[in-house]
Amino acid sequence: MDLNQLLFWTVCLSCVTFVFRAMRAASAHPSPQSRGWAWVATAILGLTLIFSYLFPAWAGLIGGSLWLLFLLIPLFGFAHVNQLISQERYGAARRWTLVLRWLHPIDGWFEQPQILKALEMGQQGQIPPAWQHLHPRLAHNATVFRLRRAAAWPELLQWLETHVTNPELRQDPPLITDYLRALGETGDLNRLVFGLQQYERDLQRGGMVSLNLARLLVLAFCGQTGAVHLLLQQGHYGRDTQAFWRLTAQGVAQPSPQVVAGFKALQAQHPAGGLDEAIAWRLAHPPVNPATCLTPAASLVLQRLHREIKQEIRYGQGLTLIPSRPPWITYGFVALNLAYFALQIHQGGSQDPATLDRLGALIPVAVRFGEWWRLLAANFLHYGWLHLAVNLLGLYLLGPFVEFHLGRWRYGWLYLGSGVGAMLVYTALAFVTGDEQVRLVGASAAIMGLLGAIVAILLRGWWGEGSAIAAQRLKMFLGIIVLQLTVDFFIPEVSGLAHGLGLIWGFTLGSLLLMRSQD
Repeated sequence: MDLNQLLFWTVCLSCVTFVFRAMRAASAHPSPQSRGWAWVATAILGLTLIFSYLFPAWAGLIGGSLWLLFLLIPLFGFAHVNQLISQERYGAARRWTLVLRWLHPIDGWFEQPQILKALEMGQQGQIPPAWQHLHPRLAHNATVFRLRRAAAWPELLQWLETHVTNPELRQDPPLITDYLRALGETGDLNRLVFGLQQYERDLQRGGMVSLNLARLLVLAFCGQTGAVHLLLQQGHYGRDTQAFWRLTAQGVAQPSPQVVAGFKALQAQHPAGGLDEAIAWRLAHPPVNPATCLTPAASLVLQRLHREIKQEIRYGQGLTLIPSRPPWITYGFVALNLAYFALQIHQGGSQDPATLDRLGALIPVAVRFGEWWRLLAANFLHYGWLHLAVNLLGLYLLGPFVEFHLGRWRYGWLYLGSGVGAMLVYTALAFVTGDEQVRLVGASAAIMGLLGAIVAILLRGWWGEGSAIAAQRLKMFLGIIVLQLTVDFFIPEVSGLAHGLGLIWGFTLGSLLLMRSQD
């Protein structure tokens, strides 16, 4: 399989997945964003298929370029914009959207720089009245930002309830978080808790940044210091924002002179700019004690929120580019694969059959004559740099999740056991079929074992804990497995049998190791 083939299948399968997910999102919550992603993915898929007929040798490269430019870059770019907005860095967010909007001009992003400009000016106390007549959302955001910056929470709550309809509120996740905060600041904790429950699905449309910000507000105003700490660890909030909400939660849970002193110290660092007004309001209007007003039903919602946050931290961290903590065993396996590849180059080349045979490629007939070490060594050999790069990417993305759940040494045994086990069964089947001269190399069986282990972990979370996030992730990873096996079927150079065996070994070993971890 060459780079062109790899990109072709990556683009086709990715675009089909994008279209399916965008259509599901549009059916649940119709929006320009969902339709925009669906149209872009459909166009890229169509063009890639056309080029595969006209210029098959270049179809993957052309489609991959379109996929990178119009899907991957905007996907990560808009996620970064939402993160900047949550940190109230409106100027930086506006500069990003000035570029990104040209990549998605039909799904509502074209107006974003205008809205962010108004918020940026509001941050500086400079919102001209003329701006408020350009777009309804701009008028809402301008007014809300002015009142929020002045910490005029009763006025903000009254304005939202008077001027913003419920459908308008549902379409604007940042506006929902402002509404929820106004409820908390004015002491209406039951409406705050049930408001989060009411608008949870709408907040999810704005991404986990919007949803977690709303959760943070609810938990802080209800004095849930432990859960606030967990959320702040998972988010990308500024240092001052983290300090403000930690002090707020501490002040609700256990009011003390130390909390007041903490707020005053924070205020002294920011004599102007919005945070000082928020701190002044907090000191003048301490949050109400939730023990005196929360209903039993609201307390149950808080318990569910606690449980969901813990489960999301436990099961929602798969396929991350930046692990929450260093996965040292994964890094070790990456280093071993790189070292073995360097040895291949030094010994004669990564695509030289004699070199591969000498260094340990799996050849069933050689295993029959006692060379059992090949069952292990073959997992660290690769046929060319593309083969190595794809496998190391899979190892880097999947490994940390399994290492986090199983622990370092169990994870190491699972990785090696999946690879060696798959090679062993593959060899035994070769004895039965008489195909003993075949040569097999690569870490993909062990990496498919990681996928199998992830399925075991998520299945346990779904069945054992009733975790909704585990169920969602399980569907996603099962989809990945189906796509991988589909690609294996159409590409003869890839051993679908070894992949399937690695998957089975990983699931089996993962299930057994999870059972042992409960003992």
